[in-house]
Amino acid sequence: MTGPARTSGAGPGGRRFGRIRRGLRLTTLARRVAAACALALVAAPATVAWYVVLTLTAGLAPVAAAWLTKLALDNLVQRGPLGSLFAIVGGLAAVGVIAAVQPPLTQYLRAELDRRVGLLAQNRLFTAVDGFVGIGPFENPVFLDRLRLAQQSGGTTPNQVVDGVLGIGRAALTIAGFLSSLLVLGPLMAVAALASGLPALVAELAMSRRRARMYWRIGPAERREAFYGSLLSTVEAAKEIRLFGIGTFLRERMLAERRTANAAKRAVDRRDVLQQAGLGFIAAVVCGAGLMWAVSAARAGRLSVGDVTVFVAAVAGMQGAMATLANQVARAHHGLLMFDHYRAVVDSRPDLPIAAPPASMAPLREGIEFQDVWFRYSDQHPWVLRGVNLRIPSGGSCALVGLNGAGKSTLVKLLCRLYDPTRGVIRWDGRDLREVDPAELRRRIGAVFQDYMEYDLTAAENIGLGDVDGFGDRERIETAGRQSGIHDKLAGLPQGYDTLLTRMFFMESERDDPETGVVLSGGQWQRIALARALMRNRRDLMILDEPSAGLDAEAEHEVHASLRRLRSGQTSLLISHRLGAVRDADLIVVLSDGSVVELGDHTTLMRRGGEYARLFALQASGYQPRDELQPSVSG
Repeated sequence: MTGPARTSGAGPGGRRFGRIRRGLRLTTLARRVAAACALALVAAPATVAWYVVLTLTAGLAPVAAAWLTKLALDNLVQRGPLGSLFAIVGGLAAVGVIAAVQPPLTQYLRAELDRRVGLLAQNRLFTAVDGFVGIGPFENPVFLDRLRLAQQSGGTTPNQVVDGVLGIGRAALTIAGFLSSLLVLGPLMAVAALASGLPALVAELAMSRRRARMYWRIGPAERREAFYGSLLSTVEAAKEIRLFGIGTFLRERMLAERRTANAAKRAVDRRDVLQQAGLGFIAAVVCGAGLMWAVSAARAGRLSVGDVTVFVAAVAGMQGAMATLANQVARAHHGLLMFDHYRAVVDSRPDLPIAAPPASMAPLREGIEFQDVWFRYSDQHPWVLRGVNLRIPSGGSCALVGLNGAGKSTLVKLLCRLYDPTRGVIRWDGRDLREVDPAELRRRIGAVFQDYMEYDLTAAENIGLGDVDGFGDRERIETAGRQSGIHDKLAGLPQGYDTLLTRMFFMESERDDPETGVVLSGGQWQRIALARALMRNRRDLMILDEPSAGLDAEAEHEVHASLRRLRSGQTSLLISHRLGAVRDADLIVVLSDGSVVELGDHTTLMRRGGEYARLFALQASGYQPRDELQPSVSG
């Protein structure tokens, strides 16, 4: 008894399955071409229309020139009517004008298409990137490689595909015209000329696939090269590089990555050279044989002088058109392969699920609750949070303390829904955070992170970014500056709050001018970041992740005194390694190895003598004589 027929074999089922797969591939290819062309049409429809007309006209011009030349020569040899000769010459002149005008016009249209498509593609790409709910993709090396290729190819590959498609149409018109001519003059040579171009087409397609795979393989090396280059050219790393003398080490690593990428490119280029040389040899042999046949036929009286001219032009033109066709097919194919990276980013689904429709979100009334929350970045990573149960009451202040790696910053990321818990749930007044709109959730949160940003913008813009709705409200910006203790410094800058806080956008000759921009200290930037967070000081929740890490003792005291006043009666979450800054919090949560090990206020935790009391005493020992503190430490 026989089993079911194998569809992958050579029988009817296998052939049918093969046809279905080929049909699916062609359908997918057509969709990819349509997507690339659609982007160009949306960006510049009129430019594309003129580009099509000029390109296709250029495809017919060589055929028309060859036939007009034949007619002119035959008219001269046979002493035909002068009026007909003038008409033919006029046609040749018109073709010449078209041939002269077409290249610069096409070049201008191509450049304009590049500009418009690049603008639209960049807008769509970064709209998609901005649409990611969390930050997981930006910590994924595979996505970062794809994003880099998408940035490189998004603005150029649609036009590359359009060029390829139009180039294919142009070459097809030229081939069809010259093939018709050769069929009239010598059918055998028509077949030979056509056959000589097919290997080039197949070889170019294979080469385009190899080149696209090569670019994907060397992506990590090129990204590492850019990383080392940025270290060698940025002020943030300049101090350590010079102090530790690691410039040569970093430069050698950068050059090693470049050599790795160059070796891969060189291997593909060498194969391309050998392939092109072989194809050129085949074309030359076919062209030489055809020319010998045409001369022999003319001596025998089977071809006229004009026929020989058309034949020579047809063989050369057809081979050139076949080479162009192969090149354009390969160009379009390579463009489509690279365009896939752009589409993968633009068409990517949300990294975190968004409820549809999202639940309404009222101002925080009861509190925020973590229920058995576990988290790890992937199945291959260790657990960062382990069964966290915690309630942050509304209107109260909560502090997170613990050693580095305890999970404090990760807990904040989950609270802002930059990630979702691997297990468990986080509730806002009883509502699961996954049920609400992430943008609405974040509008209710103000935050200053430990790894805050230093934007190369003006002081006012750096602070105003904390709330774009108040970006132009100078009074709010200056109030936030006063609350963070940076107002006097910013007001005293050359242009006040409108002074650029960067030197990177100016020529070397302008860098000595203090009005071109200033560089702040780390502590001053810390206050700028705090002012940015204070633009949202009336939100439901204020998160302060090491808000005074870069400040001196006096500034730290001032900032925390100001924050205590501002946090009064508001829900706040404070993270700090300096336990003196959290002792007045309503609730202190001690994290260790991703778990909550202690809860309570300062007095309760000190009386308990656990982990918090040990850490507090350890820090206090640095500020008191050893003989005064020794009994409490040992106890």
